[in-house]
Amino acid sequence: MNARPPLERTVPGMSCQGCVKRMREAIQALDPEAEVIGTPPEKRLAVTTTLDDDALDQALGDAGYPPGELEAAAADDERPATEPTPAEEAPAAAAADDERATARRLSISGMTCASCVKSVQQALERTPGVVSAEVNFGTHTAQVRGSANEEALIQAVESVGYGAEPILDLRQAEQARADKDAREYRRRLRGSFWSLALAVPLMASMFFYHPHPVGTGRLFWLVIGLLTLAVMAGPGRHFFINAWKNLKHHQANMDTLIAMGTGTAWVYSMGVVAFAPWLPAVAHGIYFEASAMIIGLVLLGNALELRARGRTSEALKRLLDLQSRTARVIRDGEERELDIDAVREGDHIRVRPGERLPVDGEVSEGQSHIDESMLTGEPLPVSKSAGDEVSAGTVNGKGSLVYRATRVGADTKLGRITEQVASAQNSRPPIGELADKVSSIFVPTVMIIAVVTALVWFNVGAEPRVIHMLVTATTVLIIACPCALGLATPISTMIGVGKAAEHGVLVRSGEALQVASRLTTPVVDKTGTLTEGKPSVTEAEVLDGDRQALLGLVAALERGSEHPLAAALMAHAEEAGAETAEIRGFDSVTGGGVKAETLEGKPLLLGNARLLEEAGIDLAGGREKAGELEEKARTVVYLAVEGRLAALFGISDPLRHDTIDAIKSLQADGLKVVMLTGDNEHTAAAIAREVGIDEFRAGLLPEDKHAEIERLQQAGEKVGMVGDGINDAPALARADVGFAIGQGTDVAIESAGITLMRGSLHGVASAIEISRATLSNIKQNLVGAFGYNTLCIPIAAGVLYPFTGMLLSPMIAGAAMSLSSITVVSNANRLRLFKPHNEKGPAEQSQKEVTS
Repeated sequence: MNARPPLERTVPGMSCQGCVKRMREAIQALDPEAEVIGTPPEKRLAVTTTLDDDALDQALGDAGYPPGELEAAAADDERPATEPTPAEEAPAAAAADDERATARRLSISGMTCASCVKSVQQALERTPGVVSAEVNFGTHTAQVRGSANEEALIQAVESVGYGAEPILDLRQAEQARADKDAREYRRRLRGSFWSLALAVPLMASMFFYHPHPVGTGRLFWLVIGLLTLAVMAGPGRHFFINAWKNLKHHQANMDTLIAMGTGTAWVYSMGVVAFAPWLPAVAHGIYFEASAMIIGLVLLGNALELRARGRTSEALKRLLDLQSRTARVIRDGEERELDIDAVREGDHIRVRPGERLPVDGEVSEGQSHIDESMLTGEPLPVSKSAGDEVSAGTVNGKGSLVYRATRVGADTKLGRITEQVASAQNSRPPIGELADKVSSIFVPTVMIIAVVTALVWFNVGAEPRVIHMLVTATTVLIIACPCALGLATPISTMIGVGKAAEHGVLVRSGEALQVASRLTTPVVDKTGTLTEGKPSVTEAEVLDGDRQALLGLVAALERGSEHPLAAALMAHAEEAGAETAEIRGFDSVTGGGVKAETLEGKPLLLGNARLLEEAGIDLAGGREKAGELEEKARTVVYLAVEGRLAALFGISDPLRHDTIDAIKSLQADGLKVVMLTGDNEHTAAAIAREVGIDEFRAGLLPEDKHAEIERLQQAGEKVGMVGDGINDAPALARADVGFAIGQGTDVAIESAGITLMRGSLHGVASAIEISRATLSNIKQNLVGAFGYNTLCIPIAAGVLYPFTGMLLSPMIAGAAMSLSSITVVSNANRLRLFKPHNEKGPAEQSQKEVTS
């Protein structure tokens, strides 16, 4: 790469390391050696690349993150306080920036198969301002990201013959969808009953009364024809209406195939009734029962499919049900019951024993135990008192609490979890791309096959050619099932994401779900991942100076830091009664520690051995003691004053209670676990031995972790990174899929593809096992859908006729088509019974050991 300075961009739409990852992928697709570093809080991106300015801007724009003006951003810093900012002068421009990252949801009506999904998705993607669009056939929803407004999106959907409504409230939308599906289920069941009520007796009568269409027989068949027309115009009306709409928009879908098949059979049969005296006897075939039977069976299949599909979103429904509808708010000294939408940040809310908390907040009065199992999966209630944070959706115990609302509505932890689950369920794993491509040409291809089949039978087929031509062409149209293709991926994805949520695992997207199924190497951080992240000082060795004075300096250096080790040192200084000293020139050294100086100008250093050695500090005086501590798996922190080693501290961070079992579970799944830590070699080795990890790297800076993950990826490994801190964010974003510990920082969670709400490594094993089961299920569905169509369409065309002398009945074709969709949905629903190994009972585990 040319040694040129980095190109810098201000990217208004960048909000997290996940955004940085997507921009990095877009840039590296054009320049594989490009280095991309993003700083979301400053909206700043630095890119070292061979691309020119225009190519870089184009890549960012294509990724959905168009750059802003650097000059404008810089001018804000130089602007006098009295000069109005551009935001004040042009709020519309600021709003436009916000819209770049806007995600909108639409409820789509009128879709019946995968071809419909493709038509709607293409219409949305062609809309100006749309960055990406995902249409889910399982939920009949679309998720659109970009700056296009709702009116433009709705018009785009209507322009291709479908309906769309904005989804403003997930719970109301889910309830409306459930109600609509219930009505549709009953309607199709009734339609199937009336259709089969005509078709079944008609088929049965063929064995004892099947008159030729002459004389009174013509009158009989005329009545039957009119009754069949009533079935087609009544229960089967929507097939023909939708087919006509699609024809007007130069499109075709499953309704087109059914309308053509049943319509052709009816028109031919009525033609025979009308012109029977002038037609040869071999052409007297009548297929009214086929039209009625096909419509009845397809409607029955649709009804069963709707019922099975309704169970796929149970996980989302359970999350939505956790949200309270009202809150008991204290305003102006008066308690009042308010609708949840009327609660504002800063309101004080009273929660009585046994009630569910309506919003997130901080306890101001009272003490109680809160059941958080519905959010974290942790079974034991957590004690809460003044100053503690509480979350919406959790259940209060026996105490009474008053707390101040800090996050309301969609901003609560429950709201964000629900949003993430809904988004992930609507996303699509890359494995579904083949089905998408096939579905876009499927129906036109089937129509061409039907025409070719008819021509072949008419020209070279056995007598009666016309009858054989009609039967085979109709059967080809009826048996083809784009529905199964459209359902194969989204139904399994919805259930898999929901199943993961039930086990405390939040999956950000279908892509993360698929990548997790192929992982070979989980990489784990030590502090807060293998350990509890609640370290304490166990040993303190003073080498030079007064203990209390040194502890006062430690308290001053670590004051304000959120790092777990800093909290441990602060707690130790407070317990010793040390008085916090005054310091100046404070500076934090990433991956090393902190430095400052006393008011008298004496330099201070507090951190790991590398920080002090780089400053030229001689550590010989403490090396023996440090070695002893490291052998005990202690993290050693050194304090240097005025260029001399003054003290060292041994800090112990106990392992999580289930870490060893979780590592064994990952290894049992065939995964190679690697530990990356910034701690020293001896401590890392002791922890690795204790938990059973064979490979580890110690003394790493955040950028070293990033480089180590790249090295593993270059060696052909699929890498998953598990971390919880800000320093883990680059590595989480770099990994093939990142796992963020739920109690970790927001930066880590935003950078990861999967979030573990329980804070246990068992969640990683559960996530990988669920993703493997989901991808296996998707593959089964795809093989079944492709296999069904590949096998059945040639049989319907009559390829077996030379060997059997028989043709497939259109009625059997209708039953097979309905059964294929039901099979796909039923197979996907098997995922709801799946349990990760670490959550199975002893009997199930022992049974697995016997069978394996």
